[in-house]
Amino acid sequence: MSEDGFRAGFVTLVGRPNVGKSTLTNALAGHKVAITSSKPQTTRRTIRGIVHRPEGQIVLVDTPGIHRPRTLLGKRLNELVESTLAEVDLIAHLIPATEKVGPGDRHIRETISTFPRAKKVAVVTKTDQASRDQIGERLIEVDAMGEWDLIIPVSAVTGEQLDVLVRELLALLPHSPALYPAEDLYDDDQNTRIAELIREAALEDVRDELPHSLAVTIEERVREEGAIEKIFANVVVERDSQKRIIIGTGGERLKRIGSDARAEIEAELGHRVYLSLHVRVEKEWQRDAKKLGRLGF
Repeated sequence: MSEDGFRAGFVTLVGRPNVGKSTLTNALAGHKVAITSSKPQTTRRTIRGIVHRPEGQIVLVDTPGIHRPRTLLGKRLNELVESTLAEVDLIAHLIPATEKVGPGDRHIRETISTFPRAKKVAVVTKTDQASRDQIGERLIEVDAMGEWDLIIPVSAVTGEQLDVLVRELLALLPHSPALYPAEDLYDDDQNTRIAELIREAALEDVRDELPHSLAVTIEERVREEGAIEKIFANVVVERDSQKRIIIGTGGERLKRIGSDARAEIEAELGHRVYLSLHVRVEKEWQRDAKKLGRLGF
């Protein structure tokens, strides 16, 4: 598509951990692109969800939250954020309406100002959870943080102002033919999607009992014509105590994680699945370069 007036470009969402980046990505794309969790630091990869409109195309790049790294994994995630910021057309800085602007928000604003190529937009999120006075206070605080091409309050949960956000983002993107075919919803490979859905189910089930020292690898996929697809995956943790947490008493927790993940995977693939999960311990994998490489980081 290359009609006059068509716009397309890459938009990245940044913000402190747990400000709703993945939720907003999914809401804008209209389907599940990024895994979501009540835990911060859920996102570990750039995820390109694609928003298609007659007048343009927004390629959403959801990055890990900018944070002070404590491990080699954290350092690599920050490097991933920085390389993404250097390449996109527009940076959307997400700030929750429910919390006052703090040092973390100001640090991110200073960081993104070092990438002059991209236009800067402030998105005040979670307006469904905030009072009108809170939203007003946040907009004033955000305006004082620096120069913005746009400041807009939205709710990814109720959809309030999302259509306005899409329209305004498109208006800020360059004139360009479509970057992806109209049928594409995201550019992840299928194995990565499956691994992320398993990791999401595990993160939700263990709640506060397990830190984010959890990774998932797909070992094998087997499907004979007309048969249920068999998927064999490893859930990787750092310590034996974490393995016991994931498995649970009598294996009940691992069964529950597998059941939740299988439902999401079947919806994603459009056919029935047999999912086999094996929990494996890789000591201190977040700090080991070779182990990080084997796990896809």
